[in-house]
Amino acid sequence: MTTSTDPHTPAGSPDFPAFPDLHGAVLRPGDDRYDAARAVYQGRAADEGPALIARCADEDDVAAVLRHASAHGIPVAVRGGGHGSDGYAMPGGALVVDLSAMKAVTVDPKTRVVRAQPGVLLGELDAATHRHGLAVPAGTVSTTGVAGLTLGGGIGHLMRRHGATVDNLLACEMVTVDGRKVRADEAENPELFWALRGGGGNFGVVTAFEYRAHPVGPDVVAGQLIFPFDQAADILGKLPAHMATAPRELGLLAAIAPAPALPMLPPQAHGKPVLVLVPVHSGNPAEADQVVEALAALGRPLANLVTKMPWPRANSMLDAVAPYGKRMNLRGGYLPALSADVVDALLRNAAAAPSHPGAAATINLWCMGGAISEDVTEDATAFSREGAAWLWEAVGMWDTPERDTQYEQWATAIDAAVRPHSLTNGYTNLTDDLGEAWRHGVHGSEAKHRRLRAVKAAWDPDNLLRFNKNITPATAE
Repeated sequence: MTTSTDPHTPAGSPDFPAFPDLHGAVLRPGDDRYDAARAVYQGRAADEGPALIARCADEDDVAAVLRHASAHGIPVAVRGGGHGSDGYAMPGGALVVDLSAMKAVTVDPKTRVVRAQPGVLLGELDAATHRHGLAVPAGTVSTTGVAGLTLGGGIGHLMRRHGATVDNLLACEMVTVDGRKVRADEAENPELFWALRGGGGNFGVVTAFEYRAHPVGPDVVAGQLIFPFDQAADILGKLPAHMATAPRELGLLAAIAPAPALPMLPPQAHGKPVLVLVPVHSGNPAEADQVVEALAALGRPLANLVTKMPWPRANSMLDAVAPYGKRMNLRGGYLPALSADVVDALLRNAAAAPSHPGAAATINLWCMGGAISEDVTEDATAFSREGAAWLWEAVGMWDTPERDTQYEQWATAIDAAVRPHSLTNGYTNLTDDLGEAWRHGVHGSEAKHRRLRAVKAAWDPDNLLRFNKNITPATAE
């Protein structure tokens, strides 16, 4: 079989059977539960639905669907948490392996090993580990699926202290495209394990993840420092030097976003751009006040909403700005430095962002450094982080198709302004797919790209798993 030239297009006229032996449900357009099952984070995915959703109850279901797909040359989409901005979890006309019902989580408090199935959401993982005073370094929105988060790399509030999610991944259990069940870790299928740590869902369908958890909390110090927009350039200019000496226990997000309608903010500021620093201090609470006070002293905040709170609450603070089901786009990349030119480009585009009721345009800057940057070598995993001091992302969210063009123009403009200052490597989860040239460089060096293509050729030579940030098999021309 030859690989499709368009990695995101279903091939031919697929033969979708009823899968009568599946333990889970099989849903087609018109079925009662079909519309609910196909709802994902990216609202634009609802414009066109998949041909069949196989709601797998266990790994045997996954294997059965993949065996049929492999035998008939049918491309397969995979839905875990359905949180990807591209909407690849529910492509129009596709066969979808839906893992959202596979939600088991086990925590061994003695070994600190956590095992999670691919339907588990971040909030569910945090709740399970928090009972034992533990956390897995992961994402920042509780509705994120742990599967896509992990396979893409995984960044969040704990990355400066404990690294990326893939730096804490111990093993995966995977069903191959021809329906075999395999394990991947440092000793068994190590090359596959390397590729799964950042290469996305390109190689098989992972049905279990094993993580190393760390003591966190039960409380951390976290919240928001809100500054007027006219202070943003000065504060962002000071942040790199400030964070260079900050403790690893401090995670920091700097966001340029519409001001919330909070009583402590002047009414005329509501809905207008402000700078929000979001610190999360996961170390000794007695040391946190001094760390937060130093951040606040970088400017004159309109509001200081930082306080002590349970870790799961801190790690769901961003839920309010990431509502499920909005139409959206996402651009992002790594910055080697937060230069004055970058700051100027970000602020100019923030000021020019569209503004409508129920919509939002936000620019985020995540501070790297510490464990994620210093404790793991670039070639240790497929996930790339070499040279990255900051990660930027621009998020547009809106409600109606009539606004699509306006928000796409904004995303294109900010990408054009910031991309020249960005690295060619990046974090695949925090940007839409930017095309073949971008996919070629996003994992880092040419050698890493060739290595990923070789692993793809070994495990999915016909590129059936193509609804993703696709890696073309080395054997394909």
